[in-house]
Amino acid sequence: MAVKMRLQRHGSKKRPFYFIVVADARSPRDGKFIQKLGTYNPLTVPATIQVDRQKALDWLQKGAQPTDTVRRILSFKGVLYLKHLLRGVSLGLFDEATAMEKFTKWSVEHEASVNKRQSAHKKARMDRRNAPVVKKVEEKPAEAPVEAAPEQEASTGETSAAAE
Repeated sequence: MAVKMRLQRHGSKKRPFYFIVVADARSPRDGKFIQKLGTYNPLTVPATIQVDRQKALDWLQKGAQPTDTVRRILSFKGVLYLKHLLRGVSLGLFDEATAMEKFTKWSVEHEASVNKRQSAHKKARMDRRNAPVVKKVEEKPAEAPVEAAPEQEASTGETSAAAE
């Protein structure tokens, strides 16, 4: 039996909300599933993702194949990186403590970058909200000096023509 990790759509029309589930590949999209792993709401900014990392990791190690979108979600949450590190432990490249240290370091950096992006988005949204609706019209510089220059050229042009 082929097992897939995929999204199961819920929510009303044009308001999607997804459950991340493990299901038989032959079952329909919104049909019977084996286990629910989390939720995904693409309408919030940034998208809200809740995943049980341990359950997802267990299913990946059992051979469940994630769909493209679920693969990106699991990658964003660090499940695929954790699987990669545990594979290194099983090959004897490093011990489990080192793997968990690497994952913790990555997790802290990732959370910092996500928070930075989220605060930048909030700041930009507040700046747009507080921006004035009416734009000020810039005043043009005085045109008198611009007109004087062509007259000087014309007067010098007449004298040079007369001199010839």
